[in-house]
Amino acid sequence: MFFAILSLLQPFSKWLEQSGWAKLQHLSLVLLTCGLILFAVNIVARAVRRAVDDGDDSTTTEAERRAETLSAVLNNAARVLVLVFLLLMILQEFGINIAPLIAGAGIAGVALGFGAQSLVKDVISGFFLLMEDQFGVGDLISIDEKHVGTVERMTLRVTQLRDVEGRAHYVPNGSINRVIVLSKEFSKALVDVEVGYDVDLDRIFTLLEVIGAELRKARPELVLEPTDVRGVESFGKDGCSIRTLTKSAPGKQFEVARLLRKRIIERFREEGIASPIPQRIVHTKSFGEDAAAASPD
Repeated sequence: MFFAILSLLQPFSKWLEQSGWAKLQHLSLVLLTCGLILFAVNIVARAVRRAVDDGDDSTTTEAERRAETLSAVLNNAARVLVLVFLLLMILQEFGINIAPLIAGAGIAGVALGFGAQSLVKDVISGFFLLMEDQFGVGDLISIDEKHVGTVERMTLRVTQLRDVEGRAHYVPNGSINRVIVLSKEFSKALVDVEVGYDVDLDRIFTLLEVIGAELRKARPELVLEPTDVRGVESFGKDGCSIRTLTKSAPGKQFEVARLLRKRIIERFREEGIASPIPQRIVHTKSFGEDAAAASPD
């Protein structure tokens, strides 16, 4: 058994003596270069994130989201380029002429441009999405009114969203036609309050402003400005709707709206303000009395 193993190792030992050590040294240098490139890209990405970090982990600024997006794209692109470079160097070290491969890759690239137009469209669209800074990682967005969620990951080909139910949406960048960013610089919580027609509207307006001011004082990190009571928005069968707008931190409008509704319900209960009660007017008519009144004496 030992001699069989030794006989198998002899060709390998001979190859090492002839050219193997030189090839391994070259490959080691290539691996070291690839590692240094990835390390340098990682350092640059971390430096970009640190440069825009405000030190507050509770909130994520627009600059921090953009830095996170660019860092992810840089790391992904660097990994792909390094992997391709490493494979080509390995083939070259083992005597395979890579010039035809490079030329063939150019021809394949042209063919790929015709055969995989959707892929090329995704990459080009992703490039312009990143360059124009339309949105970034951490933004709450709506894509074509079909996909709503928080951006978790962006590449040149696909955008990954996570919705409120925890579902991950992978949207090709080339299929994105319209994006609504729900967390750009600030948001506004829209809350409509229904009251009956018999209440004092001026009192309701003042009370809603007070509730909004109390919420802002209690949660200044969420509420940026006092609640703006716009007035009567619409009429209903049983009451009218009063519209309020509250400026909130980016992407926090839904949380602010829930907190505001809770406080409104509790305060209205304390003030004795009831919700609109369905009202119906019923007209009755007695045919017997009408006939008696119409008959002559």
